[in-house]
Amino acid sequence: MSSEVEVEVDHDRSQGEGGGTMAEKLASGALIGLTLLPLVVKVNPNFNVVATACLTVFIGCHRSVKPAPPSETMSKEHAMRFPFIGSAVLLSLFLLFKFLPKDLINTVLTLYFFVLGVLALSATILPALERFLPPQWSEHVITWRLPYWKNVEVEFTKSQLVAGIPGTGFCIWYVMKKHWLANNTLGLAFSIQGIEMLSLGSFKIGAILLAGLFIYDIFWVFFTPVMVSVAKSFDAPIKLIFPTGDVTRPFSMLGLGDIVIPGIFVALALRFDMQRGREKTYFTSAFAGYTAGLLVTILVMNWFQAAQPALLYIVPGVIGFLGVHCAIRGEIKPLLEFDESAGSGEDNDEAQDDDVPRDNVAAATDKKTD
Repeated sequence: MSSEVEVEVDHDRSQGEGGGTMAEKLASGALIGLTLLPLVVKVNPNFNVVATACLTVFIGCHRSVKPAPPSETMSKEHAMRFPFIGSAVLLSLFLLFKFLPKDLINTVLTLYFFVLGVLALSATILPALERFLPPQWSEHVITWRLPYWKNVEVEFTKSQLVAGIPGTGFCIWYVMKKHWLANNTLGLAFSIQGIEMLSLGSFKIGAILLAGLFIYDIFWVFFTPVMVSVAKSFDAPIKLIFPTGDVTRPFSMLGLGDIVIPGIFVALALRFDMQRGREKTYFTSAFAGYTAGLLVTILVMNWFQAAQPALLYIVPGVIGFLGVHCAIRGEIKPLLEFDESAGSGEDNDEAQDDDVPRDNVAAATDKKTD
């Protein structure tokens, strides 16, 4: 039974984000160079951890600024449940590694992350590739219906297919070699896509999520061996690994959660600034708080020579820097009242009632906010 393919034009998709701002492009170039640098020279792992994480957050935050809000918005209930769900998943993985062959579990996880890796890496490099491809390749959306499941549709463009070629090749290399560079490239793609696509909705929800994961991180690192054990056993790109040049401890690690979770909060601060038509006021303070928290993590880890829950230091840094800055400017109320999910709903209703293009609605909202 043959599959069915339909083609339609999506002008919104073709417009994209114009390849990003100059700052984002410079940060992307720096991240690529820093990722490849350990292949040539020895890089201090402490510097590498901080610089790589900060560049990734910076890039993901700027990619999250779009005419339409991020596609996935977290609710208050989701934020409250997240630490409990994370704990259940973490404990389940710990028990699986304890009672089942580690090679079997990692084989299944490798196949799973292969598919996710192709999608994430393709989406990450797509904006850069689109500048070199014909515009119509991004305008025409191809709808493919699976042969035996007609209700299942897959939508893609020719540009996305082209981006999928290097994405697939890279993931094949990862599966075959499990090289640290392949692991980090996929991990960076997951992190950038997570920050770009996810939204906390409001700073209140963000504070609930960060507070819950603050306790989660402390409990599972300080009071149990579970998190460290899973991180060492889990052979998948859920962490960045940095060569140290030390045979006794060849790699340093940083979990993707320590990048993505605070990263979506920092990204919310950037979109708050953009909606108010201001410079990156609160983004700068939130980003500085993230950097400071990460630096303290490294200092404490080296002082005690023991693994540290990074969110223990990052969460107070991000919320503290942003809160103090907001209090000094006397703008705590507008920050707490900011709600992307409500704004998104209002924009969609207005677009449907007045038959106004989506980008025009977003522009009108920005103008009204100013």
